[in-house]
Amino acid sequence: MVATGFGASVKRKEDPAFLQGKGQFVDDIHLPGMLHAAFARSPYAHARVGRIDKAAALAVPGVHTVITYADLPESVRRQTLPLLVPHPAIKQAYMPYALAKDEACYAGEPVACVIADSRYIAEDAAQLVAVEYEPLPAANDCRAALEPGAPLAHAGAESNVAARFPVKVGDAERAFVTAAHVFRERIHQHRGGAFFMECRGAVACYEAPAQSYLLYVSSQGSHRLKRCMLDMFELGDHQVRVVAPDVGGGFGPKGSFYPEYVNVAVASRLTNRPVKWIEDRRENFLATHQERDQYWDVEIAVDAGAKIIGVRGQLIHETGAYVPWGIVLPWITATTVPGPYVIPNFKLEVVSVFTNKIQTTPVRGAGRPEAVVTMERLMDRVARELKLDRAGVRARNFIRPEQMPYNVGIIFRDGRPVTYDSGDYPACQAAALATADYEEFPRRQAEARGSGRYLGIGISNAVEATGLGPYEGATVRVATSGKIVVYTGAAPQGQSHKTTLAQIAADQLGVDYDDVTVVTSDTAGISLGIGSFAARTAVNAGSSVHLAAREVADKAKKIAAGMMECMEDDLELADGCVRLKSAPDVRKSLREIAVKSIGMPGFSMAGGLPPGLEHTAYFTPERSVYSNGTHVAEVEVDIETGAVKIVRYTVAHDCGRVINPMIVDGQVVGGVAHGVGNALYERLVYDDNAQPVSTNFGEYLLPLATDVPHVDLVHLETPSPLNPLGMKGAGEGGTIPAIAAIISAVENALAPFGVTIAEAPITPQRIVELLGPAALGRTA
Repeated sequence: MVATGFGASVKRKEDPAFLQGKGQFVDDIHLPGMLHAAFARSPYAHARVGRIDKAAALAVPGVHTVITYADLPESVRRQTLPLLVPHPAIKQAYMPYALAKDEACYAGEPVACVIADSRYIAEDAAQLVAVEYEPLPAANDCRAALEPGAPLAHAGAESNVAARFPVKVGDAERAFVTAAHVFRERIHQHRGGAFFMECRGAVACYEAPAQSYLLYVSSQGSHRLKRCMLDMFELGDHQVRVVAPDVGGGFGPKGSFYPEYVNVAVASRLTNRPVKWIEDRRENFLATHQERDQYWDVEIAVDAGAKIIGVRGQLIHETGAYVPWGIVLPWITATTVPGPYVIPNFKLEVVSVFTNKIQTTPVRGAGRPEAVVTMERLMDRVARELKLDRAGVRARNFIRPEQMPYNVGIIFRDGRPVTYDSGDYPACQAAALATADYEEFPRRQAEARGSGRYLGIGISNAVEATGLGPYEGATVRVATSGKIVVYTGAAPQGQSHKTTLAQIAADQLGVDYDDVTVVTSDTAGISLGIGSFAARTAVNAGSSVHLAAREVADKAKKIAAGMMECMEDDLELADGCVRLKSAPDVRKSLREIAVKSIGMPGFSMAGGLPPGLEHTAYFTPERSVYSNGTHVAEVEVDIETGAVKIVRYTVAHDCGRVINPMIVDGQVVGGVAHGVGNALYERLVYDDNAQPVSTNFGEYLLPLATDVPHVDLVHLETPSPLNPLGMKGAGEGGTIPAIAAIISAVENALAPFGVTIAEAPITPQRIVELLGPAALGRTA
């Protein structure tokens, strides 16, 4: 029998439906009498909102209603969208209303919602909503927004500072006084949007008899959205159900709560009909959260042997117009900087700054790629200045495996000390370098230069906090039909939860993974959940499934022992039955046991067990668990055009025990693709008035399949001691070190021209600019 449980590369249960075009995404949901929504959005990055005339829009045939702020229910008018992660460091907690009240703070902010028979009619009518705007000066750049006299992103604000906080350990100032060498880097980094294949969308259905709402939404966290809806509408738990059907990519921004979701629910109640809104790609560029600018001014202090004794500096982070996730993003960035290195003295002053652009929230990697770029740029600088091998400089600064668990000395976003639970960072880098044939690269580089070609190699290391709390739940239930179902609040967007969680349950229940159905992201299935983000599902939901399935297995043995008049220790689960170890043909099926478990009407329950063959478990992690990885990129740069070709790419990755190696490989390779785009192509451009000017894929470049290299992948496994299966997260590890490795490789390729790189992305145009006249003689 082929193994299908933990550790097996079984085929994804999700794929047959997708390959046959039978996936059920939000836009595939069609309800009787359904209406469609479109939004009138602010054309200004910053403006006062005055009188709104709906008459022309309402006169369009097929339009049912036009909703403005004044038309919203009182409970919705009274409050902004909830701040998901409050923090005392936030000095000005600006959040948007469901529709702009009297001020629009980014181009694309919704001002009115039009409900019509079709999206076409709704779009046309939205153009007829007449809004009196008074344009205001806009804050475009987060660094410039800190200057005296800069335009305020919010009228009446005391400044553009959303939050200011330090992250520190040791005495950085003293360390720099005694350092043998000090090097400074000023780095500007820009990441783009998530730009998932399926844009956002929602279908709301108000059920008048129950005074309740059913919301289908393309989301990474149905339970979190439910809590937001309960707050906005001041409802009881029974009055809102949120379901995330198939989701075509999320990457972070689909974990947020958006004003459009409130509006379709309001519209459904006003019209007493289902209402659908599907984001188009232009709206996706304007109104879905992004991850944009960071300015770094950092120094590194090392001793005469290139050992780090301190890092210090400032991070200016752009939060955009609002702070829906508080300071989560810059906090993650700041606490990721130390990475796998021993840094006894560290101080980073972080300033989170408002601008008049759509807000920034986590995109795959959630601020960590920027931190890794910064630290790895510093490591490359040390190696260059001291004329040392880059890999060697890293190796002499690694945290050693015998130092685990290692307390970095700073505090993570969950309020706990950053304490690495496990990992072997020297072995990880060594594995990556060996696979990349790093020792032979100087020969390859010299041969290429001899023929007028410019090869470069780059290394980056990263440590990632995964498995974040507070919990995730799972209910494992064997129905009286014998069918096994796992319910969880985890919310997949391509990560294969329905496969991997089935594998975990199957191991405990003695069945094939195909015999386990996994139901995700439905608030009616399990009462509490958090969702899928930050590489947390394997650790949290996986551990919960393991614990719940084990309890069900134990209960099945207890009931079967009574039915078979034997000892529990004499039994085992296999082939969908509980059977005698000594006589496997003597057995009771899980169906028979499930029937027995619910009792008979009018009779007492036997054995003192609670009814039902089911159990719910909530795994609550003590703290985060830490994955790590090393990336090695080998590139060729065309000095005439600035084009970069990645000729070889190697990843060594450690995410603890691996549930399904094939799926983890896919996650890592997909992450590398994301990193390639961030390093070389993706940039959201705004003009001086904070107007977006890259609002389609002709202006915003994504990597093509031909731009993404084959990835040589090596898995290391150092199990985490902090969960029952020894797992760590894998969803973002392919992205986090990628930008740094590619930038380093490009710089190495251009070393003959004296080019240094302190920015990301590094586009072909920018490479040509950096080369300047220096390259002309080489191409003549």
